[in-house]
Amino acid sequence: MAVIRVRRAFWPLVLSLSVAVPLLSALQFWGFRGGDPRAWDFDPDARAEFQFVRYAYGSGRDGERWGRRRGGWRTDWPDAEYHLTNGISRLTMIDTAYGGRFFDPMDEELFDYPWVYAVEVGRWYLDDQEAARLREYLLRGGFLVVDDFHGSYEWAGFASSMNRVFPDRSIVEIPETDPLLHTLYDLDHRTQVPGIQYVWSGTTWEDDGYTPHWRGIYDDSERLMVAINFNMDLGDAWEHADTPEYPESMTALAYRFAVNYVIYAMTH
Repeated sequence: MAVIRVRRAFWPLVLSLSVAVPLLSALQFWGFRGGDPRAWDFDPDARAEFQFVRYAYGSGRDGERWGRRRGGWRTDWPDAEYHLTNGISRLTMIDTAYGGRFFDPMDEELFDYPWVYAVEVGRWYLDDQEAARLREYLLRGGFLVVDDFHGSYEWAGFASSMNRVFPDRSIVEIPETDPLLHTLYDLDHRTQVPGIQYVWSGTTWEDDGYTPHWRGIYDDSERLMVAINFNMDLGDAWEHADTPEYPESMTALAYRFAVNYVIYAMTH
């Protein structure tokens, strides 16, 4: 009888574990575990010509470096990475790693990657040390794409940290003749790429960000170091590539910009 009681108790335990272990793994994957955010890489051992890298900045509200894992820099993750890296593989001959990686502003490994993406930069904060490190990365050949910030208030937040990065360099409008806009696709029209709110609101703008701007910062050789997508949300367009309600034309345009950014970063 003792053996029967043990067996009867054993199977509910097995059933509970069969449910709990996958659930725990899912919770860990989606950010409920602590530690270094680079543990969330899709394939940390991947080696390819191009890898999607996010810039894991802090803000004025969450300045502790690894305490920022729920910060705005993670917006649109992981779907933006999934869709965009697959798109780059389909649309180009670039050997592209699936998914993406995360790096802190002070991480030395950042210098191994020519392209880095920062989202919702209207709320970022770079201290003097982080600003100096980003300046070094960019002057040594790195390329930064910033995206998904809107209106005068968020522009001021972005510019405050960027002025610490380059106090002696101006932010300018990217001219239509710039090689960036013709690297693969000729991007000679300035259509505002909206966030997902367009689906239910019908408006392409947020806050007072009515007019889209493609701005940048250049080095002394006229190489574009920072591509600034202001009053736009390319990340949402990548993330919602499979959302039927989101306009296909906007996703296609956002993909073209991303492909040009990647090729430019790898060739300039």
